[in-house]
Amino acid sequence: MCQSLNVTRASIWKHIRSLRSDGYVIDSVSNKGYKLISCPDLLTASEVNPFLSTDFIGRSYYYFDSIESTNTKAKELYRADAADGSVIVSEEQTAGRGRLGRRWISPKNKGIFASILLRPTIDPLEAYKLTVISAAAVYNALSSLNINSLIKWPNDIIIDNKKVCGILTEMSAELNLIHYIVVGIGVNVNTDLKDIPEDLQCKASSLKIQFNQTFDRQKLLAEILNHFEILYKEFLSTNSIKSSVEICKKNSAILNKKVILIEGKKSTEVTPIDINDAAHIIVRDENKKLREILSAEISIRTSEGYV
Repeated sequence: MCQSLNVTRASIWKHIRSLRSDGYVIDSVSNKGYKLISCPDLLTASEVNPFLSTDFIGRSYYYFDSIESTNTKAKELYRADAADGSVIVSEEQTAGRGRLGRRWISPKNKGIFASILLRPTIDPLEAYKLTVISAAAVYNALSSLNINSLIKWPNDIIIDNKKVCGILTEMSAELNLIHYIVVGIGVNVNTDLKDIPEDLQCKASSLKIQFNQTFDRQKLLAEILNHFEILYKEFLSTNSIKSSVEICKKNSAILNKKVILIEGKKSTEVTPIDINDAAHIIVRDENKKLREILSAEISIRTSEGYV
């Protein structure tokens, strides 16, 4: 190792000690060297990269042990000229949030808390499509691990009627110019029931709770990024999100169910019957009238509860 790296034995020992402090189990034998026994469950670039097959998503990778919010950090990195497709990951968020300013519980080393920084040359009015792409990507990533889920339009992933993933898309733009889009993805992977506040346990869950096993966060994160790039590239090259819409339609948690449509202070019982090619949801109201709803205009709850 000393010869290959052109460093001293003392330098090697210092690096080994640092790796051990990070949770790597490394055996050593005098005059023979070191042997890696096991790696910690961390979402560092070195642990995620072996599973990554992307061209540019995640190739600039920013890892943190603890920060307030990966979306907030992504915006800071944009101002520092971070590359298109940069991914920001933290083991913990102290001020994580979801849509409408809701708090997102982010227990350390148990979930995936990641943001993707994008600089697309698209009309700002089409930015909402990134949420649809993200939901489809998370669904496909879970499927690759043989996990069945449903998509609660437009930004939640549901298992057994409980939320295990939320997506928050934020943008900075002028009238006809996008400066950046940040896609934040939070997945409750190995979160324990005790980590979820009691008032949310009827609505929120995790993969570990649902399947009574621990999941590989590194592989799941890489699969999300892999599938995101595939669907995102399709959108950029064809100006279509047909594949993403089909995934959302086929695996919808709300289509053909009675739901409560919330628009500001007004609530109406409707039945979503379709998602069109633009990813707008088509609902039938109590008077049998059809309406086309944009994702940014509403919040949906089923009449039975969350979903």
